[in-house]
Amino acid sequence: MKDGIVYIVGAGPGDPKLITVYGLECIQKADIIAYDRLVNPALLDFAKKDAELVYCGKLPGKHHLIQDEINALLVEKAQQGKIVTRLKGGDPFVFGRGAEEAEILKNHGIAYEIVPGITAGIAAPAYAGIPVTHRDFATSFALVTGHGREEKGQDFLNWPALATGIDTVAFYMSVGNIAYIARKLIDNGRKATTPVAVIEWGTTAQQRTITGKLDEIAHIIEREGYHNPSMIVVGDVVNVREKIQWFEEQGLAFS
Repeated sequence: MKDGIVYIVGAGPGDPKLITVYGLECIQKADIIAYDRLVNPALLDFAKKDAELVYCGKLPGKHHLIQDEINALLVEKAQQGKIVTRLKGGDPFVFGRGAEEAEILKNHGIAYEIVPGITAGIAAPAYAGIPVTHRDFATSFALVTGHGREEKGQDFLNWPALATGIDTVAFYMSVGNIAYIARKLIDNGRKATTPVAVIEWGTTAQQRTITGKLDEIAHIIEREGYHNPSMIVVGDVVNVREKIQWFEEQGLAFS
């Protein structure tokens, strides 16, 4: 039997209309779709009627399928000659473990393609009226995970560089760690008055945004009850929101 192929696809940040044309084609032709928690369920409506849908969602400490099981699933189905679409929120190579899965497939001699997606670190701020770069405020931009590899209990971030060398810093999945993040940035030279935005469920109908200063944002998050999935954006570009915010003002509802 001829082996199948695996498409490692970025589903975008939440609004289903933000998936790429090629990503949508991969959903439509798949025999198997292995999808993550933050994939908008509306995208699964484009699957073939007989497609097998496998939920691979992860919450901190609560994995429906652990990564090794996901890897085994992709290999097994492809070796059966199936067309497999591995559907991930955002972009598969931005904190999505897409490279790990591609390596496993490569080691097993299985054909695969990487289909990039729009990552939340750019899309969520855009829907909140925050450009991550701006001629007047920011000529550098960093995407940062809000938590490291927890099992090792280590912090690999270059805090001095993030604090003083990057204009705009977008932190993923960092609400629970924001007090630590803010303290490390301030201790390493970032002004305590630096503007910060927190965007919960960015690009979806549930989107809401709060802003504040770096030294107060942890308290604001706790007071307002913000949770993941949220993007935290640190930098002067946050002030641009006052002029160009649009999504929440217009009351657009993307399910």
